[in-house]
Amino acid sequence: MENDNRILLENGTNELMILEFTLGNNHYGINVAKIRTIMKYEPVTPIPNAHPSIEGVFMPRDTMITAIDLKNCLGRGEMESKGLFIITNFNKLDIAFHVDNVLGIHTVSWEYIIKPDVTISSAEEGVAIGIVKKDERLVIILDFEKIVTDINPETGLKVSDISDLGERKRSNVPILVAEDSPLLNKLIVECLRKAGYENLTHTENGRQAYDIITSCKSHGTLHDRVQVIISDIEMPEMDGHRLTKLVKTDEATAHIPVILFSSLVNDEMRRKGEALGADAQLSKPEIGNLVKIIDQLVAERGLGM
Repeated sequence: MENDNRILLENGTNELMILEFTLGNNHYGINVAKIRTIMKYEPVTPIPNAHPSIEGVFMPRDTMITAIDLKNCLGRGEMESKGLFIITNFNKLDIAFHVDNVLGIHTVSWEYIIKPDVTISSAEEGVAIGIVKKDERLVIILDFEKIVTDINPETGLKVSDISDLGERKRSNVPILVAEDSPLLNKLIVECLRKAGYENLTHTENGRQAYDIITSCKSHGTLHDRVQVIISDIEMPEMDGHRLTKLVKTDEATAHIPVILFSSLVNDEMRRKGEALGADAQLSKPEIGNLVKIIDQLVAERGLGM
């Protein structure tokens, strides 16, 4: 299966398409936007001293791809030499996830995706974005970025980029952050504060962020509370594209710069973001570039005055 851009959803509908797959008797999902193709399992070349969840590497179409044993990642044993590879691209990485079978594609609304209860796993350790019910079965939508970062932390946020920016002035520009991953939410806030941006409000999803914007509008405090919005794309309840559409189609908020900071910033998603009016779009490892974009917007638009 090649990922065909024509099957991707309309902009800002707050829906996503997930590919349902199985590992044993368990059902999981992945955002179709992350998938390049699906192929039958083929032997891989093991890498000495690699992480236990890395099966090895292989080169279809002259591209080096790392194969990850998803069962091993989830603590459910190890994959056999059969099944399928789901080839993905996110955070500028090409990775193959080894699964047993693929069942099909579903369109679901972020509103109906339930965030896992903290009793399942601690927030910063969990690898599930959410759970959705299809017919009589539960499908767990996995956080593939978290899985990859757990294997190799170097693929996560480049926190060291902030130190490379050198000494910086403090800024009171009010910034609203929407990020559902507790760990990334915390890291983004810490990095922005280290970069001098101290007037921060952080939320878990687009719905919470939009509720704050709506409340500020009704109380006449929008300028004091929100002058820049930084948003992930994949989030329960309301995704970043829907948030961007709501902000940019409202005369009272259309002037507020929206920066999409996500692992999903590929060519197709970039076109979607541009169509919705996003002012900038960056891949998540690029935290240093995020700060530079904020600096540029603040200078060009005289924010914080």
